[in-house]
Amino acid sequence: MLNVVITQSNYIPWKGYFDAIAIADYFVIFDEMQYTRRDWRNRNKIKTAQGLQWLTVPVEVKGKFFQKISDTCIAEKDWAEKHFRSIQHAYAKSPCFQEMKPMVHEWYNEAAKKTTITEVNMVFLKGIAHWLALPTVFLQSKDFDLMEDKTERLVHICKELKATDYYTGGAAKAYMNEEAFADENISVHYFDYSGYPEYPQLHGAFEHGVTILDMLFNLGSNVGEYMKFKLEK
Repeated sequence: MLNVVITQSNYIPWKGYFDAIAIADYFVIFDEMQYTRRDWRNRNKIKTAQGLQWLTVPVEVKGKFFQKISDTCIAEKDWAEKHFRSIQHAYAKSPCFQEMKPMVHEWYNEAAKKTTITEVNMVFLKGIAHWLALPTVFLQSKDFDLMEDKTERLVHICKELKATDYYTGGAAKAYMNEEAFADENISVHYFDYSGYPEYPQLHGAFEHGVTILDMLFNLGSNVGEYMKFKLEK
């Protein structure tokens, strides 16, 4: 078996995204797609004493209606410093903050040097995946010859990688042409993001849909015990 996941990059995404990385032998970042505003590409949520707060990476969008995600540039130089301050304020009292702080700060220092949102996202995706000890290989869609048809693009990438299984989100059922994959002997699977256990979390009622940093600061090395790639082994 050889599992492939193909999706857009997100900014320090939630735990479900990293479970998708965990199941993949090859995780292909498909950022040769049109950038969409108010999406997960450049923002995510943290929990604070005042409620959920968005951390948004400022990007250049004015007059660039059809730019690709991979071409979307960072608009301000001090965004990383601001985000890290917000994170410190929100999580300073969490059980594992002091343990995780140096590593997260290092990621932010590295991300601050990048010029596009894809590059920023890759810093955190690779950094967190490495910390979780995931052996997944990251690739980018720009490394492949891309077809015009959306499904053909996905099938072509899977064929190039000699995939036996393709994993995607449940929303893809509405448009997925499974026959195109079956013709190449590739099985299609849909992620089930239900059933995650709750973990000790600061600031009121439990929230699943926040950045995985919330787990890192509250659980430290025990993060895996609350994720499906460990729970379902």
